Amino acid sequence: MILHCGNYQLNLSRPLVMGIINVTPDSFSDGGQHLELEAALAHARQLIGEGADILDIGGESTRPGALPVSMQQEMDRVLPILEGLRGVPVPISVDTRKPEVMRAAIAAGAQMVNDIDALQDVAAMHVVASSNVAVCLMHKQGDPQTMQTQPHYQNVVADVAEYLRKRIAAAETAGIQRNRIVIDPGFGFGKTLEHNLALLRELNQITGLGVPVLAGISRKSMLGALTGRDVTQRLPASIAAALIAVQRGAAIVRVHDVQATVDVLKILKAVNGELG
Repeated sequence: MILHCGNYQLNLSRPLVMGIINVTPDSFSDGGQHLELEAALAHARQLIGEGADILDIGGESTRPGALPVSMQQEMDRVLPILEGLRGVPVPISVDTRKPEVMRAAIAAGAQMVNDIDALQDVAAMHVVASSNVAVCLMHKQGDPQTMQTQPHYQNVVADVAEYLRKRIAAAETAGIQRNRIVIDPGFGFGKTLEHNLALLRELNQITGLGVPVLAGISRKSMLGALTGRDVTQRLPASIAAALIAVQRGAAIVRVHDVQATVDVLKILKAVNGELG
């Protein structure tokens, strides 16, 4: 399978690693670490050197309880990094739900839009449809401020799959080709620990929708709940979760710890008889 990602054609015959760059003061794991432009650019280049296939830049935290930021503030955080990374050898994704930020980011060189609202905003749908970038459509229940209050589903796996099926159909109707679409079940976005585990356990129900699946579990609170570890001590759990997601069909894993994830996927590839 090939993902058409702006000027890039990404071969999904092996799982890809998306490295996270949060340009926010309040992201749950690395908030404030890469706010300064040079620190963010250095971190981006480090992740590329560690083997990242894609970089995902976010200027607004969407952790549980996070408050929204203004369009201008988000642009001021994200656009200089996109400009500074022009010419890097991997595609850049912008993690945003604002159509104005999407449009400006695409003009600045972003090759993918990662939207936690799954292009439910008509203007956002139009921005992506009128471009050649890839898009990641994510499931969430509620908004970041309230989503972890009392999440409830009839059947979390079936409900999430049905939502994503409808968003794929809406995107295709708007003119976004299927080979530009990625879906994300949204681990931790309006889900209890049990919901998250069910989604990971039955991820093949999501991959069965016929487009690449992105799994973002790195350092999340579900791992803390299972291990009792602080967010800074969740590397082994994050690696385990990424490996399980790939074994259950994830095409892309979105991670903070790129080098460790790349290494473990090399071992998986070798064990599967795909050396070289």
